[in-house]
Amino acid sequence: MQITYLEEFQILLQALVAVALGGILGFERETAGKFAGFRTYVFVCLAAMLFVRLGLALIGDAATRFPMGTLRADPTRTIEALAVGISFIGAGAIFRDRTGTGMHGLTTAAGLLAAATIGVAVAINRYIVACGITLIGLVVLRTFAYLERRLKLK
Repeated sequence: MQITYLEEFQILLQALVAVALGGILGFERETAGKFAGFRTYVFVCLAAMLFVRLGLALIGDAATRFPMGTLRADPTRTIEALAVGISFIGAGAIFRDRTGTGMHGLTTAAGLLAAATIGVAVAINRYIVACGITLIGLVVLRTFAYLERRLKLK
């Protein structure tokens, strides 16, 4: 199953959706003055989408080149690799404060992981889920930060 030009344009359209959805969360982080902002979230969401789509294309291409039953491919391995890679980036965003009593960047790390899953959802044509998770993430980031300040939890 060779990927067609039409499918390549579909991937490019999906890339635009991933950029838009990752950008929404990134814009919120940018306006909140966080280290990982607009461009970081866009690239995480875009990269996750591309890893999944290109992985699926690779599996499809390999399936046409090998005799039936000799190729064993598991697309979920791509998602596992993404989780590890994004977790590595997230770990770099987490810092201990100078007093040694607190941490910073945990929300950023979790947000980057969520942006990656949004990219995965776009890659597998789950646009309603991707948009819904983006909105939920935006509400969590904005509303919960307000509640934390209001209730003096931080």
